[in-house]
Amino acid sequence: MALERQSVKGHFHSVQRAYDALVDRPRIVLTVADPARAADADLARLKNSRYAEALERAGAIPVPLDEGSPVEIRRAALSAMDGLLLTGGADLDPARYGEPLDGSRGIEVGRDAFEEEAYRAAMDADVPVLGVCRGMQMLNVLSGGSLVQHLEGHEGLPYPSPEVTRHPLGLVPGTRFAMIVGEPDGMEVNSYHHQAVTPDRVAPGLRIAATAPHAGVGLLVEALESGDPDRWLIGVQCHPERTESSPAVLERLWSAFVAACSQRRVHGRAP
Repeated sequence: MALERQSVKGHFHSVQRAYDALVDRPRIVLTVADPARAADADLARLKNSRYAEALERAGAIPVPLDEGSPVEIRRAALSAMDGLLLTGGADLDPARYGEPLDGSRGIEVGRDAFEEEAYRAAMDADVPVLGVCRGMQMLNVLSGGSLVQHLEGHEGLPYPSPEVTRHPLGLVPGTRFAMIVGEPDGMEVNSYHHQAVTPDRVAPGLRIAATAPHAGVGLLVEALESGDPDRWLIGVQCHPERTESSPAVLERLWSAFVAACSQRRVHGRAP
């Protein structure tokens, strides 16, 4: 009987430890494409799942939201989030940066509006923010910057094709992003975008953290971050969630993001 009580007690403590660990994990809202609005719902779900898996690997609890999520669920999640991830997807409406349509496609004005809501909530709460591909472009536009609506040679074949377009990445020494990934030489990243940020289109308050050469344009901005050292905000143009085509050092970006969200959860601020 005593052994049975010890067994039950041990099981209880194991469950309690697991529960405590779960509670302590940061809750990160990720804005994703709404499969119900996608041409290929299964492909949209696959893409969305890669972001969630990256956050889980790094120790976070992903909270996916899309423009179709009920308002009350969105508000509750945004008010309780420890961090925000803006993911890839369709082009932004160029009207958001005051330009006519000139190469943008697949525009989703509903997602644009929803992501602005999420971004404003993250800024108000001072939680860490990470943007990937479209997400980086959204960070730039919402901060007052603009985009090149179309360029050739960076898009590559659509995921999940095993054929991947890659290009070199030049890190800017001393930036938060460079310090996270360790400033390795000769790094190449995947490329799935046909729109871009160029140095002349970077928003006030943001600084360039990485670049890539592009024929006929000069340099493209491949990573952005806040110019405020106290604000954890990074955008990357490549897709680090696609580990099969990303350098291993980019996994450090997920770890650093989740660590910042964890610190925000525990101490009320990000490093």
